[in-house]
Amino acid sequence: MNANEVIESYVSDVALQLPRKQRNDVAYELRALIGEGLQDRAEAAGREPDSAMAIAFLREFGRPDEVAARYRPNLSIIDPADAHAFLRASVIGLLIIWGLGLWSSLSQPIDPGVSLLSAFGHRWGYWWGSVFVPSLWWPGMLVTGYALAAWIRRRWPQTAQWEPRSGDRIQGGRAAMVLALVGMACGLYILTQPTVVLDLAFGGRAAPVAYQALTYTDTFLQRQAPWMFALLLLNLPFYATVMIRGRWSPALRRIETVFVLLTCAAMLWVIVDGPVMMTPTSDRTAKALMALIVAFSLLTTALLALRKVKPAPDRVERA
Repeated sequence: MNANEVIESYVSDVALQLPRKQRNDVAYELRALIGEGLQDRAEAAGREPDSAMAIAFLREFGRPDEVAARYRPNLSIIDPADAHAFLRASVIGLLIIWGLGLWSSLSQPIDPGVSLLSAFGHRWGYWWGSVFVPSLWWPGMLVTGYALAAWIRRRWPQTAQWEPRSGDRIQGGRAAMVLALVGMACGLYILTQPTVVLDLAFGGRAAPVAYQALTYTDTFLQRQAPWMFALLLLNLPFYATVMIRGRWSPALRRIETVFVLLTCAAMLWVIVDGPVMMTPTSDRTAKALMALIVAFSLLTTALLALRKVKPAPDRVERA
């Protein structure tokens, strides 16, 4: 990485911790401040700025979360640099706990002879006493965790030193991508022949009803399956290309987004248009899993789209 790439990595790490409407302005200001400071240091040293000089300068400038905290309203929870992360984790965790508890309570059948209002009042009381109040363990655990993290940073500052990271890197490197490709290939094989799981587990001696549960309907095989499997199969050469290149590019990211959206659309088609598996139980299970995959994929895609910082104006986008 050269000095400009190091600066861009640092600015991105800072800006991503700020509200979306504030990111680009802060990124522009930071680039100017860092660029001027680094140029002054390079002139004093009598040489051009390089990555090592940029990293040393930025470490003195401050950790990205500390710099981001200067642009945000301060919260006096644990460490100011951790305040917003703590609040976000607390709210998300509590909403999940409350939502799951409420769904579990309301999904129970109503006893015959009990009025709807009485049943609702009973379940509301159960949810309040058995879910809401006990859920406060979650913020308490977060307080303990963030307090411990702040103490470790103060006790051993070197553990919190910032390191530049390239925005186009492959998470886990090529080795992780190879394992992912192997997993995709195995998963596709199992999807085309679901009953192979029973053959491996029971040596072909599973009950006939088990084989029926893992058998696709003729309607699905004739209508949605060719499109579904074709889209999934295209992931193999695509991610193999990413592995060979050793990095992501903006064009590859756009192609990945298109793949995700098309696959989600195909899964939604499968969910709403007729049975997939031969038995009702296995069909409901398969569609529930697909619904979870669609929700997770769309959420991940949306988060990746939101977690972007406008690059420097003179930066040339690589294909």
